[in-house]
Amino acid sequence: MTAVSAAAVVLAATTVALPPTATAAVPAGFTDTLAIGGLTTPTAVSFAPDGRVFIAEKSGLIKVFDSLADTTATVFADLRPQTQDFWDRGLLGLAVDPQFPTRPYVYAVYTYDAVPGGSAPRWGDACPTPPGATDQGCVVTGRVSKLTMGPGGTATAEQPLITDWCQQYPSHSIGTIAFGPDGALYLGGGDGASFAFADYGQVGNPCADPPSPAGTNLTPPSARGGALRSQSIRRPAGEPVSLDGTIVRVHPDTGAGMPGNPFAGRADANARRVIAYGMRNEFRFAFRPGTEELWAGDVGWSTWEEINRIADVNDATAENFGWPCYEGAARQGGYDGADLALCESLYAGGGQTAPYYAYNHSAKVVPGDPCATGGSSISGIAFESDSNYPAEYDGALFFADSSRGCIWAMRTTAGQPDPAKLVPFVTGVNIPVQVTTGPGGDLFYIALGAGQLRRVGYPDGSNRAPTAVARATPSSGPVPLTVQFNGTNSTDPDAGDTLTYGWDLDGDGAYDDSTSATPTRTYTEQAFVEVGLRVVDQSGASGTTSITVTVGTPIPQDPVPVIDNPTAALRWAVGQQVSFAGRATDPQDGVLPASALSWRLSVQHCVTGGSCHEHVVQDFPGVASGSFVAPDHDYPSHLELTLTATDSSGRAARTKVRLDPRTVDLTFTSSPSGLRLGVGGTESTTPFTRTVIVGSTNSISAPTPQTSPQRLRMWYWSWSDGGARTHNIVAPANPTTYQANYSTYIAW
Repeated sequence: MTAVSAAAVVLAATTVALPPTATAAVPAGFTDTLAIGGLTTPTAVSFAPDGRVFIAEKSGLIKVFDSLADTTATVFADLRPQTQDFWDRGLLGLAVDPQFPTRPYVYAVYTYDAVPGGSAPRWGDACPTPPGATDQGCVVTGRVSKLTMGPGGTATAEQPLITDWCQQYPSHSIGTIAFGPDGALYLGGGDGASFAFADYGQVGNPCADPPSPAGTNLTPPSARGGALRSQSIRRPAGEPVSLDGTIVRVHPDTGAGMPGNPFAGRADANARRVIAYGMRNEFRFAFRPGTEELWAGDVGWSTWEEINRIADVNDATAENFGWPCYEGAARQGGYDGADLALCESLYAGGGQTAPYYAYNHSAKVVPGDPCATGGSSISGIAFESDSNYPAEYDGALFFADSSRGCIWAMRTTAGQPDPAKLVPFVTGVNIPVQVTTGPGGDLFYIALGAGQLRRVGYPDGSNRAPTAVARATPSSGPVPLTVQFNGTNSTDPDAGDTLTYGWDLDGDGAYDDSTSATPTRTYTEQAFVEVGLRVVDQSGASGTTSITVTVGTPIPQDPVPVIDNPTAALRWAVGQQVSFAGRATDPQDGVLPASALSWRLSVQHCVTGGSCHEHVVQDFPGVASGSFVAPDHDYPSHLELTLTATDSSGRAARTKVRLDPRTVDLTFTSSPSGLRLGVGGTESTTPFTRTVIVGSTNSISAPTPQTSPQRLRMWYWSWSDGGARTHNIVAPANPTTYQANYSTYIAW
């Protein structure tokens, strides 16, 4: 057991909230209301049986609220020293013991900032160059820990249960942790591989995947690293099994595989844990109520998002969902073209479990829905259970996509979710990263971009939401201004319901300034103050309202940040060092010091003619200048650099600059023409051209044998650049042609 840094102090919600999900829309009769706000990059929520609400923040903080009516949080545990909060890594999953607080345990799954076998911290919340986040990679692992709550209501010890999930690249980390109906603990993690090229361990193999030791570049057909870690349960006997790309079923006190698991008889401890595998990034999963079925959303690469179904977590079958050999129901072009033995044997022998449902990145989930197409990242799975929603939602499967900003409902036929009965449920969400059911059976979701936990209710049911009404007397006047607030006109449509009050009297977005129905506040500085009132009934349904108080004759209060460089004229290449500098002034404070400035670098991953979604790369707090190394990513994409300035009163303003990459056209031909070549995650027929970012790494492959348009059987002979049949290229600065040469004779 290791000590946990837990602050036994009460924290007010952060003073600078991210933009709210004000534009989210729900079906007629439903409401979308704020449950808990003022959070900093929240990732997961877990409701305890005694009413407490635990929320994970990506940095490594776990906060606990006494109930949904609580307006302040206590830090339950501080895992920031051992958590790497970088790109898509961080504290991402949370579960409360079903017998809490009798069993006073909270379980967390996070990116452990340590190399395999090492100790934290290794990198901090960054990745220097070298090794470079998307070049050699800053290698880390994943960890699931059992946290014990002490008498003070905070964590007093951390017991690591499993440390595994080797991750070379900064996405596809760990994800969900949940209890099953059998009392076992279930968790999943991604493949930790590259999102830019078909990765089989050819860049240094730092995870020591077979058949060669760490530091050796693996080559087809025998390579079993990179994304192929998701198939590691199928490695030859005696080779180590990785938990990357798997869902495991373990004992909640020991982390050991449960008896009866499909590979319970194996000598390898990891193999004994696995109940399903062959997934890229099964970020979220959930059990269908009343069954032993586990449903998992798997984030795809170039084409498909999947919902996969494990029919019975207790049976002897370990489902193989096929990644990286398959994406959706079809072969994955980039990995198929590499002729990797682990994939070729799967193609020949079968055994891949097709998705229950999949949607294409370029298509609408529901025809006519307002959700953008293109970028896609399935990010939430939950089932309706014991809600007061209309009967047509009974047993419905809800799933979210963080890139599209939407949540859909798959309603049922004969009790089973039916893809023919899909409807939009919540649209316009600011980055949904978890959906779950909570008090009253309502659907709750985490809006990461808004820093909020939100609730979808149906007021026409057994418990309807109250209506908040606020008055301010006076609402304006000279400094000092004493204002009497009154919320007693707030109402609840359900007879007998009682209301509690939470006021945001200082305009910071947190309802933590008073719980009185009639508070008084004296304002001593000129300002426009947006005062908020939230009323909550005893079942947790809430209503909010706001009113503006004008104190004196206020002048503009917000700081004014300025980015001096880089400018939008910059065109960067992968690996290029980019310097940044900025400043800010404030009407009250004058020139703000560097400590008042904070920078954020993100990648906006886009699709031609479609939407973009954000990957936060790194934050640079408390500096006026610095530098970063431009990362590798698929094109189309661009960088976004944001500068936030915060003055002494906590007011904040931000500005940003879009930084587009320098691109180059790569042309691919074959001799003879008309053959298929693989580039990245797709195959195309020659000749064709791909636009990529200068300096980016791209995997290319020449499948063999194949039939030419003249119906001749052709075998690969050589590439014009002298590379192996499957190899990586680094995009040059100038347009270049790569030709694969074939022959009617086999090259021995």
